Amino acid sequence: VQILSKGELQVSDKERHTQLEQMFRDIATIVADKCVNPETKRPYTVILIERAMKDIHYSVKPHKSTKQQALEVIRQLKETMQIERAHMRLRFILPVKEGKKLKEKLKPLIKVIESEDFHEQLEIVCLIDPGCFREIDELI
Repeated sequence: VQILSKGELQVSDKERHTQLEQMFRDIATIVADKCVNPETKRPYTVILIERAMKDIHYSVKPHKSTKQQALEVIRQLKETMQIERAHMRLRFILPVKEGKKLKEKLKPLIKVIESEDFHEQLEIVCLIDPGCFREIDELI
């Protein structure tokens, strides 16, 4: 009874290897989904990201989430290749009174303003770095 309640399940080498391979592939897929080549603005293929991860000798940490590890991989890949997070497109519709004040606070967080319309309310369509989303969300 004690072994059942306190013991750990033994995992074979093959199972562990398969699990780590799957995590490696998942991490590469997340990186490929979230990143682009800054020169061409085109996404990288999963295979290319996997190869780059092998080149930097990235080892999967089985107890960390794949998303956390993907963000770590992006940081490491930036040192060896042209890669950056894909921008996020947002559309703000703000009331006139708060619009001007909010726009000034948002400006440093916005990469590119695609369009701006100011009639009954302020409407802004822009591109941001995904890392700024939480900060922008709190401002709004």
